[in-house]
Amino acid sequence: MKNMRKWFVLAMCTLATSSLFSQQNDWAQFGRYAEANKSVETPTRVVFMGNSITDGWWNTDSLFFKNNRYIGRGIGGQTTAQMLVRFRADVIDLQPKAVVILAGTNDIAQNNGYIAPENILGNIISMAELAKANNIDVVLCSILPAYEYGWRKGLEPADKIIALNKMIKEYADRHNLTYVDYHSALKDARNGLPEKYSKDGVHPTMEGYKIMERLISEALKKY
Repeated sequence: MKNMRKWFVLAMCTLATSSLFSQQNDWAQFGRYAEANKSVETPTRVVFMGNSITDGWWNTDSLFFKNNRYIGRGIGGQTTAQMLVRFRADVIDLQPKAVVILAGTNDIAQNNGYIAPENILGNIISMAELAKANNIDVVLCSILPAYEYGWRKGLEPADKIIALNKMIKEYADRHNLTYVDYHSALKDARNGLPEKYSKDGVHPTMEGYKIMERLISEALKKY
């Protein structure tokens, strides 16, 4: 019995180490959508590039994507740098008419360490430029409001998000890109995400996503 327990623990440790090694060697997580991308019929309509908010959108209301022939390419926890690295595989190679980019909150949360706001914007701009160079229309979205990150407390992100959203909008306006303002539609009095729209203050509920769907549908109706 002791030997069996010992082997079980050893097996679990080996599995955990193997999983960690795999993640470390796929920093941008190309593997997440590799198989799904093979089965996509190109050209496609619209790809949604993002983090867990985009990923959770599919999980919460997949019919919104299926009924509109949208493709979700969100990965939880990702920063703009990781999205930029996988942008060719998960967006350009799918040949969409447009890409919706919702990114930046995990950079503010310092998921991969501190990054200056102008460099966060630079990564978003690089994604936009790559898209335009491949004849893909770009829709830039505001970062959703957040008063506190549950996994990284004390960063006081509310005002940082507002400042970065201003930078994103200014870039969009200068380059005649569509900008979708989720922030104004979802924020509460303290510039956070209220409980009726989120259970953790960061990720939307179905009610929150429905508001986002109304806004993004208006922006995408020409596609």
